[in-house]
Amino acid sequence: MKEITIDYALRATWQAVARMYNEEAKKFGSTMAVGFTLLSIDPKTGTPSTALGPKMGMEATSLSRILKSMEEKGLIERRPNPNDGRGVLIHLTNFGLEKRNDSKNAVLRFNETIRLSVSEEKLDCFFEVMDTINQVITDKKIYSEESTSK
Repeated sequence: MKEITIDYALRATWQAVARMYNEEAKKFGSTMAVGFTLLSIDPKTGTPSTALGPKMGMEATSLSRILKSMEEKGLIERRPNPNDGRGVLIHLTNFGLEKRNDSKNAVLRFNETIRLSVSEEKLDCFFEVMDTINQVITDKKIYSEESTSK
């Protein structure tokens, strides 16, 4: 049997999770991207629009489309940033807060189900491996001169 590569396992698992979240979000007339955005906006103070993309790991163009759609649906509103005259804060509306709770509950149910199926020790190892992968990528050790292949 062929060995499964790490990137394949990550991608396949993420696609399965994304499909699952999109199916759940559809029940609420939403999408996973909207749910993720709702969860990334500070429910009390709002979030600067310029900070949202990096926080979510999303390109500005894609985020702009999502925010425009969310504003049209009445989930968010844009307000001037009192600390930066040129900036805009994204705030959740009451409807946005309701939908944020739906998204939060879906994430918590997923986490609870996985925690019931996987031991704490294995989850600790999983998070350790994820941290290591992210650190290796951040440190640019993958395709640098110092990296070696076996």
